[in-house]
Amino acid sequence: MHYVDPVTGKTYPLDKPRWCADDGGYLNLGPAPGLKRADIDRERYSVWRYAKALLVDAADAVTMGEGWTPTVTCDWDGMSVLFKLEFMMPTGSFKDRGMTVMVSYLKSRGIDHVLEDSSGNAGASLSAYAAAAGMRCRILVPETASYPKIAQIAACGADVVTIKGSRQDVADAAIRTSREIFYASHNWQPFFIEGTKTLAYELWEQLGFRAPDNVIVPLGYGSNILGCERGFAELARNGEIGKMPRLFGIQAANCAPYFAAFTAGADALVPTAISATVAEGIASSKPTRVREVLAAVRDSGGSIVAVTEEEIVAALGALARKGFYVEPTSAAAAAGLTQLIAAGAIKWGETTVLVLTGTGLKASERIGQLLKAAARSEE
Repeated sequence: MHYVDPVTGKTYPLDKPRWCADDGGYLNLGPAPGLKRADIDRERYSVWRYAKALLVDAADAVTMGEGWTPTVTCDWDGMSVLFKLEFMMPTGSFKDRGMTVMVSYLKSRGIDHVLEDSSGNAGASLSAYAAAAGMRCRILVPETASYPKIAQIAACGADVVTIKGSRQDVADAAIRTSREIFYASHNWQPFFIEGTKTLAYELWEQLGFRAPDNVIVPLGYGSNILGCERGFAELARNGEIGKMPRLFGIQAANCAPYFAAFTAGADALVPTAISATVAEGIASSKPTRVREVLAAVRDSGGSIVAVTEEEIVAALGALARKGFYVEPTSAAAAAGLTQLIAAGAIKWGETTVLVLTGTGLKASERIGQLLKAAARSEE
C-alpha cells in the first residue's frame, strides 16, 4: 500500500505523509483491498463501519460520528429518486466523510499543524476535525465566502485568512504557504478520497447490497466522483456488485471546466470562460485530478452537465418546498438531474441517487435573496 504518481508511476511509502510528488504533481493512493459484507462493523453507524476497507487503522480514528446519512425516496420531475442527505453530517457537509479519514491518517503520522484552502465547507470540516485531533489549523478562504462558514471555521479555533481574488487565487496562496505548514488540502491529499469512497459503501448497503443505476453529484474538484469510482470498483472486485453505476457530475455553467473538457472529448482542461456562480462550492476553475475524473465519468457511461444560474435557483426553491434546505451547490445537482430526466438520459424504473452535499443553514441570507429575486421575476 502506497502513494503513486499517476504520471510517472513512482511510488512513495504511506508512513511519510505528503500531499504531492517530488516534482509537485498530485498523488493517488494505490489499490486498497476493499471488503465483503461480512467485514462490516455493524456496531458502528459511521464511516468507520467500513474500517476494513480503509487504509487507516480504526484505532487511529478521529471521528464525530460522520457518515451513515439518510437515504430518502422522493419524487423529482415525476420520477422516484433517492436523495442522499450528506448535509446531515457533524459540520453540515459531505466533507466530513473524507476529513475523518484524512485527519486520522495525518495525526497517526505525527502531523500537528495543518493548512487548507476552502470556499467554506472543507475549511469548516477540517477546522472541526483538527480541533478534535488536537491539531493547530490555518484556513485560507476567499473574501467572498459565506460569513456563516467563516464563523464556523473560526469558532473551532482555526486561524482564518481571507484572500482577495478568485477561488483559484486562494488555492495558489495555499500552495505558497505549504512551505511553512503541512498542506492538508482535500483536493490534493488522496486520503480524503479514501474517505469519500465510503459513500459508495453506504449506498450499496442501504440499497440491500446492490449498486444504484445512477449517481448524480455536484462537481467542483471531483472527490465524490472519484470516491464513488474507487468504492464501487472495490465492491466489484470483491464480487459484491455485478456492475458499476453511471456517474453524473453537475457543474455551474458559469464555472464548468470539466463540462468543457468532457464535451470536447478531451482528457485535460480546454480554454473556457469562467465567471462567478451562486454555487460557490463547485466554483473551481483549475481542478486537480482532471484526467481521473473525466475517465471515471466516461468509463461509467455517465456524463457531465452544466446548469445555468436560473436553473440552480429554481432547483433550490423546489428542493426547499419538498423540505430539503440545502445550499446552492447541492441545488446545482438537482438542476442537472432535471436536465438528465428531460433528455431521457435517466429513465423511469432506474435506481437513481441524488447526492445533496451541503446544508442551506450556512447560506440562509444568500438563499433568501436568491429566492426572493426569483419570485419577483415570476410576478
